[in-house]
Amino acid sequence: MAAEQERTEVRVEVDGRTLTLVNLEKVMYPRTGTTKGEVLHYYAQVAPRILPVLADRAVTRIRWPHGTGEQSFFEKNVPGGTPSWVRTVRVPTTGSRTASKEAGTLEFPVVDSLATLTWLVNLAALELHVHQWTVDAKGRPEHPNKMVIDLDPGEPAGLMECSQVALLVRERLAADGLDCLPVTSGSKGIHLYADLDRSRDSDGVRDYAKGIAEELEKAHPKLVVSQMTKARRGGKVFLDWSQNSGSKTTIAPYSLRGRDVPTVAAPRTWDEIEAGAEDPFGIEHLRFDEVLERDL
Repeated sequence: MAAEQERTEVRVEVDGRTLTLVNLEKVMYPRTGTTKGEVLHYYAQVAPRILPVLADRAVTRIRWPHGTGEQSFFEKNVPGGTPSWVRTVRVPTTGSRTASKEAGTLEFPVVDSLATLTWLVNLAALELHVHQWTVDAKGRPEHPNKMVIDLDPGEPAGLMECSQVALLVRERLAADGLDCLPVTSGSKGIHLYADLDRSRDSDGVRDYAKGIAEELEKAHPKLVVSQMTKARRGGKVFLDWSQNSGSKTTIAPYSLRGRDVPTVAAPRTWDEIEAGAEDPFGIEHLRFDEVLERDL
């Protein structure tokens, strides 16, 4: 009963939709005292950047109903009570691109407005994860228009080694005519994103990324590893190519992370990556307030 009495509600209009925001004073990050209201403010400020990233993608959420000091859970299906105006898409639960009764489907939200973004964050969805493929106007999965390579350091390697490997990946992709964008993950490593022309399906993109990882491992065996076995990662950077598989998701750029402090999967400049490659303190993960201070 006491918990019910402490519950606060605020009704707001967002994109012409009426939303009831609850418990804005709740601390979501105990170590920093960051509240739910501050989290909502962050997402509202970065909406012009994150909404294009999320556009036409099925969104998986990680929710922390009681803050990052307590239990979290993954959520793919839209929850009960989802507003009728939230766009959703049904996606096969297998790697197949065609739904079937045997395979079953999951109903994901598609975050195409500030109202939908605000609604999800109000449900304590701190992390937003997406596939590299999009859906068309009828909700059918398309070939990926993005490729991601996750640079995952094995201790004692860190962001400096990830930055060094990021420069190698950038050079290798450039040889194939691809540019890539670096994003410090807000967790351990760096994600590299390249735009694609949809000529490959998810399996094809995954295999291409794997080939790049294997090439760089062969050329730089003391720095790069392409195999998932954790025992082989010590002091090296694992190039995780598997996140391009059709069933896999990656934290969306500009999404918060559910860590001790409110770090962000933050897009970075190549000048920052180059500085990080030279100095172990040359680049660090950014917190949400630092992201808001940057030129968005």
